[in-house]
Amino acid sequence: MNREPFRAATPTGDLVGWVTGEGPPVLALHGGPGLSFGYLDPVVDEVAAGFRVATFQQRGLAPSTTSGPFTVDQAVADVVAVLDHLGWQRAFVLGHSWGGHLAFHVAHDLGPRLLGVLAVEPLGGVGDGGKALFDDEMLARLPDDVRSVAQALDDRDAAGEATDAEALESLRLFWPAYYAEPVHAPAMPPMATNRVTSRDLWLDLFDRLPQLEKSLAEITVPVGVVVGSRSPMPPKEAGIATARRIPGVWWVTVPDGGHFTWVEAPGCVLDAMRRLAAGSAAPPPDRP
Repeated sequence: MNREPFRAATPTGDLVGWVTGEGPPVLALHGGPGLSFGYLDPVVDEVAAGFRVATFQQRGLAPSTTSGPFTVDQAVADVVAVLDHLGWQRAFVLGHSWGGHLAFHVAHDLGPRLLGVLAVEPLGGVGDGGKALFDDEMLARLPDDVRSVAQALDDRDAAGEATDAEALESLRLFWPAYYAEPVHAPAMPPMATNRVTSRDLWLDLFDRLPQLEKSLAEITVPVGVVVGSRSPMPPKEAGIATARRIPGVWWVTVPDGGHFTWVEAPGCVLDAMRRLAAGSAAPPPDRP
């Protein structure tokens, strides 16, 4: 499928991405934070069967700017910069994992710019977002001979002592645990990380959780949530608990789906986007 590159300017550097497909506009937000965006390419290609989809590397990693600040507010501002560059006055936003969490902030802050929001396997916006249960489940899914090494690397990362290389090795060890059947998980695709970006955004998003939880009831745009029934991200405590706070929301639980639901259930994200688009024909009311 043809990919058209773009470079969106911001006051602190450019954001680089590409666009593909034809149809209603969708901006896809990758997970992390502080990770490269290429792992989301299969989702972009899937959704491009019925939509015009743009994706970009979030700030912190090349080819986008590596300058901060690395905050939720800056991430939302970057979404605006990309929408403006593309000339999309209104668009859908699709986010996965951290990108799905960011999409909840976007849904609240950018309502008039949005046709709707789809959050796929998001870190939640209620309580701790499901993070503690997620961490425990990820460790429990690892083989005994891997768990101690992965735990040590994760502890170094939590203490702010891990290098980018150590963080990537940790991700490689944990990678199979993201899937419903870890023994059948595909190999991790080429990835890059920036630990400063990751650390700063994790700190900020956790500081913002109480505010986000209160704001969920104020969201006025159509929202859909997709969760995997066998994901390490606890469906009830993360995506579904968040969805229950948003007026008019719907959610889909993918049977035997892991964190990357499109792997176990190809087409599930496209189906959800089509459902969102079908219910989003009428423009949402602007918040006063």
